[in-house]
Amino acid sequence: MIRDPLAVLVVLAAIVYGAVRLEERSALFRSLGAALVGILMGMVLSNTGVLPGDSAAYRFLVGPGVSVGIVLILLSVDVRTVFSAGPRMLAAFAIGAVGTVAGAITGGVLWATRLGPETWKLSGQFTGTYTGGGMNFAALGEALGTDSNLFTAGVAADVIITAIWMAACLIVPVVLERWNPDGRRKARAAPAADPPSAPDADPTLERTLYASRRPLHLTDIAALVALGIGTYWAAGRLGELLPALPEVLWLTTLALILAQIPTIRRVAGSAAVGNYLVLLFLASNGARSVIANIFHVGPGVFYFAATTVAVHGVIIFAAGRLAGLDFGTLAIASQANIGGASSAIALAGARGYADKLLPGVAVGLLGNAIGNYLGWAVAQFMHGFLGG
Repeated sequence: MIRDPLAVLVVLAAIVYGAVRLEERSALFRSLGAALVGILMGMVLSNTGVLPGDSAAYRFLVGPGVSVGIVLILLSVDVRTVFSAGPRMLAAFAIGAVGTVAGAITGGVLWATRLGPETWKLSGQFTGTYTGGGMNFAALGEALGTDSNLFTAGVAADVIITAIWMAACLIVPVVLERWNPDGRRKARAAPAADPPSAPDADPTLERTLYASRRPLHLTDIAALVALGIGTYWAAGRLGELLPALPEVLWLTTLALILAQIPTIRRVAGSAAVGNYLVLLFLASNGARSVIANIFHVGPGVFYFAATTVAVHGVIIFAAGRLAGLDFGTLAIASQANIGGASSAIALAGARGYADKLLPGVAVGLLGNAIGNYLGWAVAQFMHGFLGG
């Protein structure tokens, strides 16, 4: 098994390279997307013993690595894109959060006899993590004092289910749109070009996630390093000085402010480099999905996580369509719920939903902000309901 953190990073880099090349060369892998292919390759290598289930490399990517990636992607985003999809994305996100709460309560009731007296704690943790991403799982576990073995099994189940749901969100909109004649007619009837007033960034954002608009110069690379690391550092200091807002919100706010400065928006390669860091992060998430960890406690933890996400999925896609929301918006909002802002970015890039990227990031960060509150509330409700 490869244990040296630098060697693990080399393998993750090779995974991302292979995933991107496969996406470029094969229609099958293009339909899956480099993000999902990277997650699956990481899962295979960790579960066959090539990569470890835990590494300093993963901890770096889940912290500074993905944070700098988010900053660099946001530097290429025109904030005006939020006005075209923002309210609809927020509505989809709210429906998804309701689905998560319903799923966590359902899972707690169904699997309490198999998991024992701390089931109520997992109800809260799964509510938090499937409202705004995995960081909430850890925070709630520490706050609730979850047993270490149950916590470790829950992490493994969470990562595996999140990877599976990423696959579903990549595939489901395509499949459902093919079964929706009205949607196809609307697409054929749509105008060939956006109105002249639409922001220039919208149709090109997807391409900038894979290639720079112009050749990179040394000055571009120097600017990206300074902007990415500088924004990450500044967000951390502001989070310490003004803890009412979490660090991730400071990070996003600073990046979006910088992105509106024309000189900074002209720096080449920010979205492509940021996307690379996000793909590394997603590959590391796959590598953390060690299935054996679940069996130390029992498969009930996995079933609990699967139940929560399944109920969430049924509610967000069924109720969302009844509310008139399109499948793309629902998929990104769902991924923002289940995987957080980083997963929403990956899905938006993989499917070319350029106009939904910034709204998806926004609701992903909103989920991270409110997930702990929802998780705590559900945990206390289930504590009383189950008598834990």
